[in-house]
Amino acid sequence: MTQTSTAQTPTPATPVHWKVVVDAADPHAQADFWAAALHYVVEDHSALIEKLLPAGAVPEALTVESHGRRAWRDLAAVRHPDDPYEEESGTGRGRRLLFQRVPEEKTVKNRLHLDLHPGGDRRDEESARLEALGARVLRRVEEPSGSWIVMADPEGNEFCLH
Repeated sequence: MTQTSTAQTPTPATPVHWKVVVDAADPHAQADFWAAALHYVVEDHSALIEKLLPAGAVPEALTVESHGRRAWRDLAAVRHPDDPYEEESGTGRGRRLLFQRVPEEKTVKNRLHLDLHPGGDRRDEESARLEALGARVLRRVEEPSGSWIVMADPEGNEFCLH
């Protein structure tokens, strides 16, 4: 029996584009919270939607108005303000969070979460700012390896503030 090696010689490659996708009951409210929390911008997909609607490519029922412009009803995204994006679609090509509507509520602990690092001694100040945006403190952790605050966003998704 001959064994085939799956190892490949490393070659320069284009990095894989990715985004973090978060299930949400209200994707637009989640996008607004996380845009404010991270100092990101809510993506504007209105140009693409306004192009697709008259062409009959998507029904109007898949859209809503958000921030005074046409948006996808079940999707909203935020991106880092300095990262590139596609002007035609408004889609970010860098650091990005996408919120998608799902029918079920969050019921268990996240398997993936964000760690926020405001820097310096700003953790308590940042915690207060995030609480004012709708987050809540779940617990404060003090361990030999460090300390942080476990928080939840408005829909209960946990994240850590270091």
